[in-house]
Amino acid sequence: MMIWLDGGLREAESARVSVLDRGLTVGEGVFETLKTVRGRPFALTRHLDRLTRSARVLGLPDPDHDEIRHACTAVLEANPMPLGRLRITCTGGRGPLGTGHAEHGPTLVVAVGETTRRPDSTAAVTVPWTRNERGALAGVKSTSYAENLVALDRARRDGASEALFGNTAGRLCEGTATNVFVVLDGEIHTPPVASGCLPGITRALVVEWTGARETDLPLDVLQRADEVFLTSSLRDVQPLHRVDGRELPGTRGPVTAAAMRVFDERSGQDLDP
Repeated sequence: MMIWLDGGLREAESARVSVLDRGLTVGEGVFETLKTVRGRPFALTRHLDRLTRSARVLGLPDPDHDEIRHACTAVLEANPMPLGRLRITCTGGRGPLGTGHAEHGPTLVVAVGETTRRPDSTAAVTVPWTRNERGALAGVKSTSYAENLVALDRARRDGASEALFGNTAGRLCEGTATNVFVVLDGEIHTPPVASGCLPGITRALVVEWTGARETDLPLDVLQRADEVFLTSSLRDVQPLHRVDGRELPGTRGPVTAAAMRVFDERSGQDLDP
């Protein structure tokens, strides 16, 4: 595998990041994960804009969009595959141990791995931990990911592929790497960004393309919604057939099925919407 590291392509086995990189020592880093289709990234402009917003929250320099676009092209040409997971990571770069400022410029890594289409439907569970909608990193796609890993481990032990969080106010928020939508009386709803959820790229497109409403929702809406589906860059629109032991329609849900069709059609027409 060839990856992009700080200005050029490297063999993955020989690429090295300093053990003093602030992404490693204090988790000071942001990232984006994109779907690639036949060597082309989906919604790259939106992802780069969100990467910049996240970097600014952490006080990192604005990522160089031209450099990242060049890096993405180089990595995708060097690693041809029909369907890929492209990861862009920016960290604070090498610095002192502890909380001092970085001594050198930021670190940029771009890598891609082959993936497969997600299952037609999946299961999710709610977890007892909360998202802090008033936290400093609310809505930021940070490399500090351990909280998500703990929640995912709980979900997998329960036979699910995703864990869903409420926020500190007891409202529905998001999954570890997904946004969540519910169908109530034929209408699609999703928690607002003010709930503390990540402003997902696929989430935004689904809202635009289906007319879904951003609604402050109680966590227990999952126990009465007619249909529930998840969105993310790699899942696209994925219906739930079970949440917390409650059976749901999955792909048989008519509103979710329509949203899936709309997303497939619109995303197939424009790879950078």
